[in-house]
Amino acid sequence: LLEKMADVSLKEAALIVGVVAACYWNSLFCGFVFDDVSAILDNKDLHPSTPLKNLFQNDFWGTPMSEERSHKSYRPLTVLTFRLNYLFSELNAVSYHFLNLVFHVVVCVVFLKVCKLFLDNRSSVVASLLFAVHPIHTEAVTGVVGRAELLSSIFFLAAFLSYTKSKGPDNTIVWTPIALTVFLVAVATLCKEQGITVVGICCVYEVFIAQGYTLPVLLDMAVQILRGKGSIPFSMLQTLLKLIVLMFSTLLLVVVRVQVIQSQLPVFTRFDNPAAVSPSPARQLTFNYLLPVNAWLLLNPSELCCDWTMGTIPLVESLLDIRNVATLTFFCFLGSLIVFSLRYPGDSSKTVLMALCLIVLPFIPASNLFFPVGFVVAERVLYVPSMGFCILVAHGWKKLSDKSVLRKISWVCLAAVLFTHALKTLHRNWDWESEYTLFMSALKVNKNNAKLWNNVGHALENEKNFERALQFFIQATQVQPDDIGAHMNVGRTYKNLNKTKEAEESYMIAKSLMPQIIPGKKYAARVAPNHLNVYINLANLIRANESRLEEADQLYRQAISMRPDFKQAYISRGELLLKMNKPLKAKEAYLRALELDRTNADLWYNLAIVYIELKDPTEALKNFNRALELNPAHKLALFNSALLMQESGDSRLRPEAKQRLLHYVKEEPQDANGYFNLGMLAMDDKKDMEAEAWMKKAIRLQPNFRSALFNLALLYSQTAKELMALPILEDLLRYYPDHTKGLILKGDILMNQKKDIIGAKMCFEKILELDPNNVQGKHNLCVVYFEERDLIKAEKCLVETLALAPHEEYIQRHLNIVRSKIASLGATEQSPLPADRTATAATEEKKNSFQNLKEVKNEQKTTQTTVGNNKGHSKNKKRTEKNNMDKETPKKSAKEIKDIEKKRVAALKRLEEIERILNGE
Repeated sequence: LLEKMADVSLKEAALIVGVVAACYWNSLFCGFVFDDVSAILDNKDLHPSTPLKNLFQNDFWGTPMSEERSHKSYRPLTVLTFRLNYLFSELNAVSYHFLNLVFHVVVCVVFLKVCKLFLDNRSSVVASLLFAVHPIHTEAVTGVVGRAELLSSIFFLAAFLSYTKSKGPDNTIVWTPIALTVFLVAVATLCKEQGITVVGICCVYEVFIAQGYTLPVLLDMAVQILRGKGSIPFSMLQTLLKLIVLMFSTLLLVVVRVQVIQSQLPVFTRFDNPAAVSPSPARQLTFNYLLPVNAWLLLNPSELCCDWTMGTIPLVESLLDIRNVATLTFFCFLGSLIVFSLRYPGDSSKTVLMALCLIVLPFIPASNLFFPVGFVVAERVLYVPSMGFCILVAHGWKKLSDKSVLRKISWVCLAAVLFTHALKTLHRNWDWESEYTLFMSALKVNKNNAKLWNNVGHALENEKNFERALQFFIQATQVQPDDIGAHMNVGRTYKNLNKTKEAEESYMIAKSLMPQIIPGKKYAARVAPNHLNVYINLANLIRANESRLEEADQLYRQAISMRPDFKQAYISRGELLLKMNKPLKAKEAYLRALELDRTNADLWYNLAIVYIELKDPTEALKNFNRALELNPAHKLALFNSALLMQESGDSRLRPEAKQRLLHYVKEEPQDANGYFNLGMLAMDDKKDMEAEAWMKKAIRLQPNFRSALFNLALLYSQTAKELMALPILEDLLRYYPDHTKGLILKGDILMNQKKDIIGAKMCFEKILELDPNNVQGKHNLCVVYFEERDLIKAEKCLVETLALAPHEEYIQRHLNIVRSKIASLGATEQSPLPADRTATAATEEKKNSFQNLKEVKNEQKTTQTTVGNNKGHSKNKKRTEKNNMDKETPKKSAKEIKDIEKKRVAALKRLEEIERILNGE
């Protein structure tokens, strides 16, 4: 009969699917909000490149369980479903919300099957429908991280259903369902910790439902046995055996769980759960008052809030507090139900008992009664307890509807409740559309929670609306003046608004709120690890002032002294030490950080930058490669390792350098630097057409890209396309009028290709305006004077040039030639050189080596870290600093050197021809 009653018809399942779809369809249009950011967007465990074993070593948020900052939430199977979502749709929120909706449907159907064990068909459907539409579930269903509740509930109910089949004919034990129950309990626990509480429900079911005992019968039996007037019945022994197996399995799971968290409880602050750190009796009175608060949310879910921490519910500090009446009333009502369910036989008492078990037992881990949790009230943890509530309501409704007088009104009330709950759920889903809508809706309910003001500020900050964000952050400091995180937020926002003085003042207030070190007491256990970021943020702010670098270093060292395992402090200090030209100390800092985390690609990257500063390119490349092994898509490592290979002069490394740059531009298609350096590689490989294409692409993305413009012009000049170089040089000089190399190249082309002596002269004169001691520009101007047939001026110019560069032999030779010409012809008999035989020094330089004119804009990028302050929103984000550097191409290969020598020989022959002409030979 029990099996038959527990079957769910297709019509009932279809009804549940339709109702859930009607209530939650709009959840598909919501994004990732609140805790979703840490669990989904910032969680590397979702990425296919992360080894699967990491899921079983890290907590729900991707933090290693061994780290103190871990929340110790061990839910690897839930994270695995997130990873599957990522595999199919990456970070498309629709797929995540859709899967949550499907899981909620499954829970509702399985719950209907459970209800049919204790209620009639009609009441079971009522209970299931009420559960399906209850607004308290929006946090678990519409919030993606609520999937932990959904998955755990599926296996929780499946484990219970399996256990109900463990009783065979004649009260025999069927072990297969028990074994399956233990397995499903383990799976439920790996989805969320409360899954283990189903064991308690199975025990109550076994004693009071399966065996049919009542509390008076059990007490009477115990008294008889103690008096020696009776023995333990065989059925009772079998029951004890089953309970022992269940309890032993549970104990084993608890031991494993304790081992996983390494016997450490998570570190929470008084802001997360103020009552947890309050003295007696405020602690006990407040925790007990929270029970009727949760019950009221189930009864009247009209005012829902995503965050109930901090000052949301003021502490109950006195026995005279009127709220104690609510606590007393709640316990009286709960106690009467417990007495009724345990004392009296009958189906009604059994139904009430199982409903109470579903309410009470799954709620115990979140009740704060045995150990503190990181919240005051959380709507999502009421997901399973609401099942018991729905059974109670459906059972009560059945009692009313069975009475002819109240039948109609009971149906009307039921319809009203289901309809209003469904509408509230539908409306509540829209609150989860974005972080801004979610936290603004929470502020309508609760204005005494500084965290909500902070989170609205974070949402506005993400939209770059810093002015409005600042208003919310300041309000947070007024609501909770001792909130360290709020003052940090104010400081960071002032910094974003370039108000450094105000930013420093806010950080100093936050720093003053930090607890002082107590000798002999572990500091880390008394403060949230994120709050230590105040030292990092303050140091990052003041180190912009070159005169305060030592002060910034002192702040980093202070943070490290408080937490020797504070990885971020070592990273930030390493960056500062590089800035202070202390690369050896920076190396020590990064090596210490690597001792704490050898799987951090950014650390290996930063160490590579240190080795570049230490002039050790081999070690630098090794560390770049290690970073890429850990994260093949590490953009900075791809870019800078490619530059290192390119600058090494080793032609064997060029193919790999090219592959890395191609990977980089795939990751960063809008960064012109990637295309520019691909062009430089092609120039080195003498692939002129390919180089031209890459340079043009870089210029399209960044029209004022100085080095790309110049090198493209140089490429055209180098490949006998001088006239194509002119418009490029015009663009370059429009953006950078003082670009000396560009002026030299333009003057050279005007002189030798366009025969525009005046234009060339203007270029060289402009160079001397910018730098009167520029030998190349000065010499070329001398040649212009010679072309203008002003040998006296040319002689004077060459004398001045020789004074600037007395060791340049070609200037002395040219001076001798001009003087010889003056002596032989006289000033009136000057004759110009044949136009086709004139060569300026720019030409000579180009002939000597085009490589010497190559201008490289390598943007060497160093990783820095800006630190947030809130768990849900304190994502450690990397920022790159780009130092634009024009520099000559470094050492060449042997083949390149031979090519350059050949060009120099050719240039010398050309000089000899010019000298013969000047000598009149």
